[in-house]
This record gives sequence, structure tokens and C-alpha cells, in this order.
Amino acid sequence: MVCLQGVPLSVPEVLAGIRAAEQAAGRPPGSVGLVAVTKGHSAEQIQQFILSHGVFPLAENRGQELRDKVPLLPGAQWHFIGAFQRNKVKYLRDVTLIHSLEERWQAEALAEAALKWGRAPEVLLQVHNGEAQKHGVSPGDLPQMLKDVRATGLTVRGLMVMAPYDQPDAATRVFQDTARRAHDLGLGELSMGMSDDYPQAIAAGATLVRVGTKLFTPATETT
Repeated sequence: MVCLQGVPLSVPEVLAGIRAAEQAAGRPPGSVGLVAVTKGHSAEQIQQFILSHGVFPLAENRGQELRDKVPLLPGAQWHFIGAFQRNKVKYLRDVTLIHSLEERWQAEALAEAALKWGRAPEVLLQVHNGEAQKHGVSPGDLPQMLKDVRATGLTVRGLMVMAPYDQPDAATRVFQDTARRAHDLGLGELSMGMSDDYPQAIAAGATLVRVGTKLFTPATETT
């Protein structure tokens, strides 16, 4: 693998994998977007990534890390994919899409902050996958949560789910169930799939895949 200062040039391979999964599922080319998960990587590494591969939405899961990177990467489009507490809402000012909303109070806090910011991020509702997972809205509670969040004035674009790790059959069931629920709710965006399972997520209907490991794994050698 050719590398640039320790950053693997794997974006073409990942994009090719996304396009192949789209084709296999009979979906139009470009119907799935790549979100580059940048947690744990420096602003310098991310800048090198952008210079080498172009601009993709960047995703963080820690508020403080997001806060520190935003001013160092002007013009980047930021997504937030982690759990957040009330005192972390202030770090989300520059985020365009939050993938992980799971509580009404989070929507209320975001809506209140948006009045000060002059803009509001759009959100996805995180779905609890039924496995050993702490976060997410119980599937049966999604219709009411959607109403509650919309009542705050926020725009809900869709759903997000994290599938069980290293369990392909279970992951497929989770992805398919989440896609069905999004369809029933009239929501078009589906953030599903990460480095190890994004082809399955695309087959089930994902519109956004969150990939980090395959993009930013530290290289052991340069060839």
C-alpha cells in the first residue's frame, strides 16, 4: 500500500467497495455517501487525508476532540456520531449532522443552543439494536421520539444504528429491520455500516457508511 506520512491511501479501495456493493444491491451509483471517521487522528493527518483524497464529511465521537479540530480544519463538514451530555452540546456548533440523538432532552438542548448559534444541526435518531448496547431509542419508541424531536423544531433526516460486532447474520437482521422502520416513518437517511460491515449495510439500504479503520489505520511501512 502506498502511504503518505503514515496515512494509508485506501480511499479508492473503500470507494470501490461501496460502488460494488451498490451495484450488487441494484442501487444507483453514488447513492451511498462515505463519512470518514477521524477520531483519534490529528488535524495534520486529517489535512493530509483531505489533500490526497478530496473532501468527505468528517465524523467525531468526542465533543472535546471535535472542539479542538474544528478551528484547525476550516471548511470541513463535520458530523457527530457519539453520545453526548448536556455540557457537551456547546461543542456541536459547527456540526451539520448528528447521527446519535437518543433522548428528548438532547433535542431540546440542541434547539435552545441553535437559537444562539443562528443555525441548527440536522439529526438522525439512533436505534437500539437489541443486542448488548447502551445507547439508542427502543424501536417501539421511535414514532413518539420522532414527534417529540420534530416538536423542538429540529429536522430529523433519518435513523442510525450500530450492528453487533463480528456477527454477520445478526448485523444483517439489524440493518434490514432499521431500514424497514425508516421506511415506515417516511425517513430517507440511513447511517448504517462501518469498516467491517458496510457492504451488508448497503445491501440493506444504507445511505451513509461510517468508515474509519480502513481509512486511517497507522501504516507499518511505506512502499
